[in-house]
Amino acid sequence: MGKARAIGVGMDNSANSKSALRWAVDNLIDAEDCLILIYVQSPKSDHPKKQLFEDTGSPLVPLEEFRDINLSKQYGLNPDPEVLDILDTVARSKGAKVVAKVYWGDPREKLCDAVDDLKLDCLVLGSRGLGVLRRILLGSVSNYVMVHASCPVTVVKGTPATKP
Repeated sequence: MGKARAIGVGMDNSANSKSALRWAVDNLIDAEDCLILIYVQSPKSDHPKKQLFEDTGSPLVPLEEFRDINLSKQYGLNPDPEVLDILDTVARSKGAKVVAKVYWGDPREKLCDAVDDLKLDCLVLGSRGLGVLRRILLGSVSNYVMVHASCPVTVVKGTPATKP
């Protein structure tokens, strides 16, 4: 067995980020690995912990603390029951360590920062399924991160976005 790896998953609790989490759990996570959920909050958000950790991101939050509603609200998170279930299962069945970290700012830049800060071996992201024109106009977090991150990045395709 190899050394334990640090595997990051970009999370916003959307269906696409949940797909990315499921994919990482099913295809990457082994015993002893550390699964790190990376949340990026808007720079305009106003949560108690933001002022303390705006530049560096929050400390690593263990799974046991992550489910605490009061702690999560301090970081502006709403623990999703489906995500918690997936995390409980991977911690129990595979023996993986599960933690979360919160950043504030532009998701493209902060996800790349997280790769270096957390010394990730791999990062998994969900894709919104934007078409070419929408991706050009709105920008693609996953494309930016694939080009600029210093570790391998896996993008899990979601269902195509419906037209407004």
